[in-house]
Amino acid sequence: MSRFGKAKANNVDSLAGFRAQKKDTVISHGVLNAARKSGQLNLSSRGLSEVPQNVYRLNIDPPEDAHQNVSFDASDRWWEQTDLTKLLLSSNQLTHLSDDIRLLAGLNILDLHDNQLSSLPSALGELQELHQLRLSHNQLTSLPEELCTLKNLRSLTIQQNLLESLPEQVGHLENLSELDLSRNHLKGLPSSLGCLIGLQKLNLCHNKLTCLPDSLRQLKNVKMLDCSNNQLTHIPASLSEMVALEQLYLRHNKLCLLPRLSAPTLKELYVGNNQIEQLETEQLECLTVTGIMNHDQKQADQIPNELFDAAAGEDVTTANFSKNQMTSIPSRLVEFHASLSDINLGFNRLTCCSPDICKLLNLKHIDLRNNQLDELPPEMKNLTKLCSIILNYNRFRFFPEVLYHIVTLETVLLGNNQVSAVDPNRLMKLDHLSTLDLSNNDLLNIPPELGLCTNLRCLILDGNPFRTPRAAILAKGTDAVLEYLRSRITT
Repeated sequence: MSRFGKAKANNVDSLAGFRAQKKDTVISHGVLNAARKSGQLNLSSRGLSEVPQNVYRLNIDPPEDAHQNVSFDASDRWWEQTDLTKLLLSSNQLTHLSDDIRLLAGLNILDLHDNQLSSLPSALGELQELHQLRLSHNQLTSLPEELCTLKNLRSLTIQQNLLESLPEQVGHLENLSELDLSRNHLKGLPSSLGCLIGLQKLNLCHNKLTCLPDSLRQLKNVKMLDCSNNQLTHIPASLSEMVALEQLYLRHNKLCLLPRLSAPTLKELYVGNNQIEQLETEQLECLTVTGIMNHDQKQADQIPNELFDAAAGEDVTTANFSKNQMTSIPSRLVEFHASLSDINLGFNRLTCCSPDICKLLNLKHIDLRNNQLDELPPEMKNLTKLCSIILNYNRFRFFPEVLYHIVTLETVLLGNNQVSAVDPNRLMKLDHLSTLDLSNNDLLNIPPELGLCTNLRCLILDGNPFRTPRAAILAKGTDAVLEYLRSRITT
C-alpha cells in the first residue's frame, strides 16, 4: 500500500498543485495512474529536461481526477495504490535531479543512464530500498558521499562518465555484487574498495589507473575483474588471494612482466598489448592453467616452449594463436590431444596443415582463416567430433576432399577462396551441415542438386561468376535459393 496520507510533514510541499509545469515535461494522467497500480513508470526517451514534480509526488498527492471517483465500490480505487518501485528515466536530457527524489522512498530500480547529469543530489542516499542504480553515459565528475549509505544496493553502473575519484565511503556498499566504473578518468582507487565483500563483477577498464590497491585481495567473491586499457605497470601478487577469480583482463596497459598469479579458479587471463618482451618459465609456473592457452596478436613466428611447459598436465580445451606470423602449426599442440576442442590459428602465414593436428581427436572447432592454405590433409577425416571449420581467405581451388568425409560437420566457411566446383551429392551425405559459405569464389555454375541439401539453413553464394540463380533470388535467402535450385532439377 502507498504512503498516501502517511507522508512525514517535512516531505509535504505546500505549493504542490500551484507550480506551473513546462509543456515538455507534462506526463499524462493515464500514465501516472497506471504507475500507481503497477509500481513501475517508464519515462525513457521522452526528451525530458527535468523530472516533472507530479512524478516525485506520485504516491503522495491524489490524482487530479480523484474527485470523479470517490466510490468505495469503484474498481479504480485511487487510494489503494502501490509504491513506485521502478523508475526509468534513461535517454532523456536531464541535467539535474531534484532533492524531491527522496519522496520515492520505495524505489528498487532507478535508471538514469544516457542523460546529461553532472551531479547527483545528496537526497539520493535516502532511497534505502534501492537495489539497482544505473548512471552510465552522463557527465558526472563526482559521487555524493550519501550514495554510499545505500545498504541494499546490489548493482551500480557508472560507466562513461567523468569521474576522477571515488568517495572513501564506497566500501560501505556491503551488498554490492556488480560495480561498473569503466570509461571514466579514475587515477586511483580507495582502499575501502576491498570492503565490498559481496562483489562478483568489477569493471575498471578504460581509466587512468597506474596501480591497484592491495586491498583488492579481500574481494573473495569477485569472478570477473577488468582492468584493461589503463596505465598499470605491475599487478600485485596479492590478487592471487581473490580465490573466486575466473576472468582477469589486463590488455592495453604498460606491464613489462607477466603477473605472478596462482588464483586456483582462474580460467581466462588476457595480457595482450602490453610491454611484455619475453616469457620466463618461473613467471608461467605460478599460473594455474585451467582451460585456455592464449598467445594471440604477438606477431610471433613460433609459440614459446615455456607456454607449453606451463600448461603441461592441464586440461587445455582452447588454444588461441591467431594474428601471428607462424608458417607452420605448433607440433606441441598434440600434447593436449585428450582435451583440446577449440583451436584458432587464423591470420597467420600457414602454407600447409600438418597431419599432427589430425591427432587431436576431441577437436570440435578449428579456425584457419586468412592463411595461405590450398589443401587439407586426408588424415583430417579422423576428426570425428569436428563441428565447424573456418577456411575463409585462403587459396583453395577445390572444395577440400576430406571435408566430404567428416559427417559431424555443421559449419563450413570457405568464402574468399578460388573454389570452382562442389559435389552436391556428397554434400547431401553431411546430414548435420547447416551453414555453408561459398561466397566470393570461382563457381561458374551451381548444380541444381544442391537444392536437395534441405538441412542447410544458411547458404552463402554471393560474389561468384555464375549467372543463375540471379541476385534477386539470392537476396531472398537460403530457402528461396534451395527451392529455386530444386525447380531446375530435370527428371
